[in-house]
Amino acid sequence: MTLEETLKQQVKAAVKALYGINADDKQIQLQKTRPEFEGNITLVVFPFVKLARKAPAQVAEEIGKAMTDSTIVGEPVIEKFNAVQGFLNMSIAPSFWIEQLEAIAADANYGELPDRNRLMMVEYSSPNTNKPLHLGHVRNNLLGSSIARIQEANGWKVVKTNIVNDRGIHICKSMLAWLKFGNGETPESSGKKGDHLIGDYYVRFDKEYRKQIAELMAGGMSEEEAKREAPLMKEAQAMLLKWEQGDKEVRELWAKMNSWVYAGFDETYKMMGVSFDKIYYESNTYLEGKKEVERGLQEGLFYRREDGSVWANLTGDGLDEKLLLRSDGTSVYMTQDIGTAKLRYQDYPIDKMVYVVGNEQEYHFKVLSLLLDKLGFPFGKELVHFSYGMVELPNGKMKSREGTVVDADDLMEQMIKDAKEISKDKVNTLPDITEAEANEIARKVGLGALKYFILKVDPRKNMLFNPEESIDFNGNTGPFIQYTYARIQSVLRKSGPTSSPSIIGRGVNSTDTLNDKEVALIQRLTDYPATVKQAGEEFSPAVLCNYAYAMAQEFNSFYHDYSILNEADEQKKNLRLLLSAEVAKVLKHAMALLGIEMPARM
Repeated sequence: MTLEETLKQQVKAAVKALYGINADDKQIQLQKTRPEFEGNITLVVFPFVKLARKAPAQVAEEIGKAMTDSTIVGEPVIEKFNAVQGFLNMSIAPSFWIEQLEAIAADANYGELPDRNRLMMVEYSSPNTNKPLHLGHVRNNLLGSSIARIQEANGWKVVKTNIVNDRGIHICKSMLAWLKFGNGETPESSGKKGDHLIGDYYVRFDKEYRKQIAELMAGGMSEEEAKREAPLMKEAQAMLLKWEQGDKEVRELWAKMNSWVYAGFDETYKMMGVSFDKIYYESNTYLEGKKEVERGLQEGLFYRREDGSVWANLTGDGLDEKLLLRSDGTSVYMTQDIGTAKLRYQDYPIDKMVYVVGNEQEYHFKVLSLLLDKLGFPFGKELVHFSYGMVELPNGKMKSREGTVVDADDLMEQMIKDAKEISKDKVNTLPDITEAEANEIARKVGLGALKYFILKVDPRKNMLFNPEESIDFNGNTGPFIQYTYARIQSVLRKSGPTSSPSIIGRGVNSTDTLNDKEVALIQRLTDYPATVKQAGEEFSPAVLCNYAYAMAQEFNSFYHDYSILNEADEQKKNLRLLLSAEVAKVLKHAMALLGIEMPARM
């Protein structure tokens, strides 16, 4: 039984004996005791004041006395208490902290809830096949992958899914530019990753398109007319129509160029440490979406305009009118998402569907939920849009078509190089370090720095990415937490063959008085399951980042003030080794939920 559960049970027994109150869990408000007061846990007694018909300070005093009375609560958890107005500050008995520590050590799956046999699908990444993944995709993938891990720890069965936007006008732009300016260039002939190669041609299209716009405007056209009449754009639109009509040459070119991109994506995903259980492709799902739109048209849910385009009138729902099919019959993103949602619920018995998509798409998902509901799909109103903020750079926003993005591959490679350079003085002092191990440490530290810096920010907020801050070995960074873990591993290695948690806890006398920093660490460890639960409920990896950083800070403070290996008292030494081992275990687990690997040496 956890500390919180035990305290609630004893509070219930106390108020029942004192005032005849049958308290429920909602009435029992527990929080950490503020630093200026003595105690570990504080009970807010105001919910019981009215029924007790006494002053808050008196109620707190009476409950405190009752909770130290074995005839009322059984074996008391609190050793002493102090009442401050309507707050009861409770000091937990050392024996209970020792029991909690030993229970944590015995639980190989500490922090994870049992399987609830419910299925959640989490969609993330959603790349376009006209460009490589960039910094914005990095945040999306890291958030999605971490959320999936956190929900699994909270007892969900999770299907990680990706929808690849492999068709549309943006794809045709890259294809057309390659046909016109590529001279048969391939990933093999150029030495470039396939996604980078195709991205170059997307940028090239925009460059040539702008030239044509400028020429047409110089000839007297307005900017709007020039954009519409530019030959390149007309050719791209014609290519899209051919693609939807199944033109053999266009489809073969499309398949070839997309295969280059997928190979590039796979390399990036592997380096990033993310994966998927099921990948859907817009080129398949949009047809299902068109069928549903046509059904909605027949049933009077949608309407067709004079130019042949199909629309949904959502003004009665407080929104506006939404295009579903263009006048030439080609589909839009909404069409694809309707089809994808339908196929997913056919493929899996999903209890909850979560879309990890940037906050600029909030309106899109409001419309999608409403349209699916109107089409009669019972899951329409249950969709969850996990809306996250954008990543910005010191010099502003990124623009793919202008080639001003921060490429994901380049970013990860640079982070690893920076980690190797910054940590070389530390790593080179390790005994018997090989070049391969040094490179592996640099990889874990560099990627850990990147992931932690992105995930520690409240996901709903925009963030400014600063690589230099992210890789600092001090402060709220991934490397600081990794270094703390490596420090503990070093202590455990030096302690000799008795360093496994199952052994080093033996001989600990539960009546020994713990110092304040040992108590603080054990209390932080007991908070971990609730922290994982909170991260799952809020869909927030940042909750785990904050926890891991606070834990690392507290351990380093303890390590600075108290000896572990040189402690003369064998029982205290064993206790501190056990405590250190459990801190390392929980740090590793928390960071794993963030997708961050922990090096055993640094």
